[in-house]
Amino acid sequence: MGTGVERRVTRWGAAVGVLVMGGALVAGGAIATAGTAPEKPSATGRPAGTGESRASAAMTLPAPTGRYQVGTAALHLIDRQRRDPWGGGTPGHRYRELMVSVRYPAGATAGRYPRAAQMTPREAAAFDRMNSFSEQVPPGKVAWQATRTAAHTGAPVAARRPGQRLPVVLYSPGAGDPRGFGSTLCDELASRGYVVVTLDHTYEAPAVEFPGGRVARSVMPAEITKAQKAGRMTELLRKVSAVRVADTRFVLDELGRRGDASPLPRGLRGVPDMGAVGMFGQSAGGFTAAQTMHDDRRIRAAANLDGVMGYTQRDDDPSNPSTVGRDGVDRPLLLMGMDGDTHHTVASWGAVWEHSKGRHGAWLRDLTLRGSRHATYTDAETLIPQVARRVGLPPAEVAKMIGSVRPARAVAAQRAYVSAFFDRWLRGREDGGLLDRPSAHYPEVRFVP
Repeated sequence: MGTGVERRVTRWGAAVGVLVMGGALVAGGAIATAGTAPEKPSATGRPAGTGESRASAAMTLPAPTGRYQVGTAALHLIDRQRRDPWGGGTPGHRYRELMVSVRYPAGATAGRYPRAAQMTPREAAAFDRMNSFSEQVPPGKVAWQATRTAAHTGAPVAARRPGQRLPVVLYSPGAGDPRGFGSTLCDELASRGYVVVTLDHTYEAPAVEFPGGRVARSVMPAEITKAQKAGRMTELLRKVSAVRVADTRFVLDELGRRGDASPLPRGLRGVPDMGAVGMFGQSAGGFTAAQTMHDDRRIRAAANLDGVMGYTQRDDDPSNPSTVGRDGVDRPLLLMGMDGDTHHTVASWGAVWEHSKGRHGAWLRDLTLRGSRHATYTDAETLIPQVARRVGLPPAEVAKMIGSVRPARAVAAQRAYVSAFFDRWLRGREDGGLLDRPSAHYPEVRFVP
């Protein structure tokens, strides 16, 4: 698959299918507001309706390899200059609200602080009903809420030289994914000395829980059904992308605030270097990273992990390009695709490649991870094999989801290349040519000319 002539559904299209399928399960995106009682946990501590028969053992994510332990803090941000574009909210909650997690290098005492969950129980319950694996893994079979990340909530920031600030990397998840589903790479970067900021796109993610237990559920199933009936899917994809970019630029604004105006905990204020900001994401999040870099000069480098960069439901369809496709970029862009996805086979990638090289002479790399699938670039690469062992999925079903590349090798390659990319362009560090030519250490990675 992935040839230039195949009429394949894009990752946009895959996300659309999941969200539509999830619509009947999440009541078309109903929202629990401040005036609505939050979901009550069952006697086992799980939110009601998540199913009591699921496997109860927690799944694990790989430990980071950097020199630092990892700390984290959650931020509730409200953009009072912007009404929520999805029409969500009630009196008191009409402005755009986001939940953001900040990962950072933590001191040696971080282990004394609790490890953060990948998702809250309410967010996990929504993800359980509405995710891209529901065909192979029916709801109620996996304790998604039990997974812990490597980040320790509230841990003190690692010691730094006086006045030293740390480069910043933003992360945007794929359509229909929560911000915690990229924890492996985000924790890795934080362990290597980055401030990593992950954001949920409210009313698009399956569920976003705010302080106090208020939950905003996805409205995408209803939006997609409406757009399909009206023949306006292109317009919906444009809106999703525009909302994501606006969310990201607002987060950049908030991170740049100083003193008491900063939303960061006191121990983190003055730590982010807003002059050294990069961004990456998977699927629609990768598109968001590239498009935000096109629109906002504060992003110095972007990495797109298998995300289409146009408003289309076919990889080979050049129609309805984005502005990053029409204009290209003039700053470094890393493309990492699943097996078969390159700038020769994905029309929107080809457009960005051509215009970035031709007009700007920008630094570009196109890497393929052999044997990978779309979900390889998320925590699914590590979690799905654990799910398979617990629910009895055959290897063929696992391969459909995460490909044939060994999970440990896939994770190692992503860590190496994404870290090297940001080290080079945000820190000016040499990578021994890792980004310039094939490496015997990572034979799974193919450089696409």
